[in-house]
Amino acid sequence: MIKTNALLRRTSTAAALVAMAGLAAPVPALAQYRNEIPNEMRRCQSDKGPAMMVTVDGIKSSSGKVRVQSYRATSGEWLVKGKWLSRIEVPARAGSMTFCVPLPASGTYGVAVRHDVNGNGETDIRTDGGAMSNNPSINIFNLGKPSYTKVGVPVGEGVKSIRIQMKYM
Repeated sequence: MIKTNALLRRTSTAAALVAMAGLAAPVPALAQYRNEIPNEMRRCQSDKGPAMMVTVDGIKSSSGKVRVQSYRATSGEWLVKGKWLSRIEVPARAGSMTFCVPLPASGTYGVAVRHDVNGNGETDIRTDGGAMSNNPSINIFNLGKPSYTKVGVPVGEGVKSIRIQMKYM
């Protein structure tokens, strides 16, 4: 009887650990999306990768906010609502601004930038600006969503520097 109780305790403990492991597994997958982070340039030191140092040129005014979002450059994630990895949102500064975008692992990523000129949180086509990594052409035919193959930037274990040019109507 004592051996049976000990065996049952070990079995139920093992089952509980397996169940907890099963419950814990999805957490990192969920945590990888929608991370709002500060713009910490120290995270782009050469030994801190993988990351992208993103310089955004051509910001037309110091009003509103600039938002930088990173995505995996895949058909299932590029510009898909809720699939952004990290977001940095700061007050706009006319001219150029630089951002450090940490990444979860080496791979191919895309960056989308938006200048919400009046800071209302909505896209105002006539005033707001936008841009993407590799500066793809944005026109009526792709409705502002170029293919992930056009925006994808390969990033290794280090820090990759890129420049993005803002576009306004």
